[in-house]
Amino acid sequence: MGFGLIKVVNRKMSFLQLNELELQKYDDPYIKLKLIFERTVELIDTWKPDEIAIEAPFFGKNVQSMLKLGRAQGVAMAAGLSREVPVTEYSPKKIKMAITGNGNASKEQVAGMLQNLLSLKSLPKNLDATDGLAAAVCHFYNSGKVEVGKSYSGWAAFVKQNPGKIK
Repeated sequence: MGFGLIKVVNRKMSFLQLNELELQKYDDPYIKLKLIFERTVELIDTWKPDEIAIEAPFFGKNVQSMLKLGRAQGVAMAAGLSREVPVTEYSPKKIKMAITGNGNASKEQVAGMLQNLLSLKSLPKNLDATDGLAAAVCHFYNSGKVEVGKSYSGWAAFVKQNPGKIK
């Protein structure tokens, strides 16, 4: 599970952290889910983010892989929601488009663009970490834009999730 943190001040983003949670050494899928939840809560408690962006599940041929990924994403979302941090999902294609201008870009192309955008000295060997950072940067680029199909439970939810739109 890759994750990246950016800070936004006066509509200018800066890089904070980039890393990944290595789960390969654990065989038990439930232990992996527990670790994802705990690490996500730890990141939230440490950095106190205003919002979380996550890559939405994508459809593939391997149903078991999709199920595992969906569970992991759900646990990360639940961690954010448990701390009352709003969560926004972006499709992999939308993230790639936001970063590179090409919805079919490779991981390497996305990582290279992030390196340029955020003046990163180096990139990690495993590019899962840059996937998390790409979701954060995509969210920054899309903040303030109305998303078609996004629904709210009422005006209070809209106001809470869109404070900059209220005068």
